[in-house]
Amino acid sequence: MASQQDIRRRIRFAQNVEKITKAMELVAASRLRRAQARIQALRPYADRMQALTVEVAAASSRAHDQPLLVRRDVSTVAVVALSADRGLAGGFNANVVRRSLEAAARERAEGHDVIWLTVGRRGTSTLRFRGQEIEADYTGMTDRPGFADARAIAQRVADLYTEGRVDRVVMVYNAFVSALAQKLEEVELLPVPESLLSGEEPQKIEGSYLEEPDASTILSHLLPTYLEVTVYRALLESTASEHGARMTAMRNASENAGELIDSYTLQMNRARQSEITQQILEVVAGADALE
Repeated sequence: MASQQDIRRRIRFAQNVEKITKAMELVAASRLRRAQARIQALRPYADRMQALTVEVAAASSRAHDQPLLVRRDVSTVAVVALSADRGLAGGFNANVVRRSLEAAARERAEGHDVIWLTVGRRGTSTLRFRGQEIEADYTGMTDRPGFADARAIAQRVADLYTEGRVDRVVMVYNAFVSALAQKLEEVELLPVPESLLSGEEPQKIEGSYLEEPDASTILSHLLPTYLEVTVYRALLESTASEHGARMTAMRNASENAGELIDSYTLQMNRARQSEITQQILEVVAGADALE
């Protein structure tokens, strides 16, 4: 059995860990509230933008000629993996990497080449360690992504697609459900889904309006904006999911540290009791020897 000094040292260590994890939980909760407010504010705008794109695409007679809507035989696929810059968030980063690698494996099984665009240091370093070639990486902004970050990513994937270097773009990220739950999403980013052309989306803009100069010209400017908003929404979803996952992970770590402290305290009390009992026995034995 460990000595009381060793047990006390373990208790102090566990108490220090508990203080750190509780502080990190509070920080993550504060950041989660801000991230959650941002994504909740963006969702109606993103849905409205999608509805507007549906309407304009349906009104355009040349929608299929738009560079971001053109479909062609697939030979190269770009996988955009949205992870975090920091760890200590449970399985948040590992889940994104695993799903991204699964998507890449499916594409390679069909004879397609795969190139990578990564967001976040954790996903980038893990994929590089696994021998994946990174076309572009974006780091240092996952705690609070801005629209300029989304524009840079969207512009890069749009250039890759319009230049013919890739024939499809797939994005993998964690969608925010609640502080305790995140949902892995794997969406086709480019070409823009055909539902935008067929008008199958349930939400549409009500009323009539005039296009000026014409629907095709408007659509050519609207599609890049739609792409930017889609990427921005995914970034905000991922950020809120990261903070929620980290808050939950730190709470679990604090609870585990508390249980460990209780276990060590019980061990120390038993060791103290055993030591006191031994001392009493020694005193009694000494008294008996003197009689």
